Amino acid sequence: MTSSAIDRITDIIDPGDALGEVLFGLIMALTLTVGSRLVFEEEGLDVPELVVATIGCNVAWGIIDAVLFILGTTFYKSRRLRLFRQIKTTRSEAAALKMLAKEFPIEEAPFSAKAADADALYRSLLALACRADPVKASLPKGDFIAAIAVFFLVSITAIPAVTPFLLIDNAHLALRISNLFLIALLFVTGYAWAKFSGGRPLHAGMTMTCLGLLLVAIAIALGG
Repeated sequence: MTSSAIDRITDIIDPGDALGEVLFGLIMALTLTVGSRLVFEEEGLDVPELVVATIGCNVAWGIIDAVLFILGTTFYKSRRLRLFRQIKTTRSEAAALKMLAKEFPIEEAPFSAKAADADALYRSLLALACRADPVKASLPKGDFIAAIAVFFLVSITAIPAVTPFLLIDNAHLALRISNLFLIALLFVTGYAWAKFSGGRPLHAGMTMTCLGLLLVAIAIALGG
């Protein structure tokens, strides 16, 4: 994926969410390919079946994730609209400020603020809410495009998983290369995550690789 393509995706969907979808897709693909490797010696490997299963699984979960994204976005907007209406109808300024403080806790902000500053912020939000008019919660075109991006990110991770099987006749070798490729992409995902969040890329890459493999092991152990 080129840097321009990455830039376009991160313009549509939050970089953290985008990398999370890639991570999910890689874990799904690894669960299938690693699981297939465990039974390779005993039952042999049906390569066409594995390719179809890997692509089908990631495409199916891409659709599920896209639908969940739409539902989550709708819920978020409806919840914020409900809060807005509650603030508009409340008769107590103290109650309205309490609602705002609960919904937008200053403790989660990436900066420290004094009590007086926090109070001034909430009073500004309250004044803005009182002056504005509520609008019906809707899903603009951008949300549907973001859902398509979610589907694309989960589904596309099946490509590096199945490509070795399409290029290499030796199924055992192709399976090893597929697994190694996906593990390397776990590292790349963690590395990219750190670059967006300001963390340590090498440390994040190793952590993401270990975490991904742990989740794959859990999925296989539980029958995934």
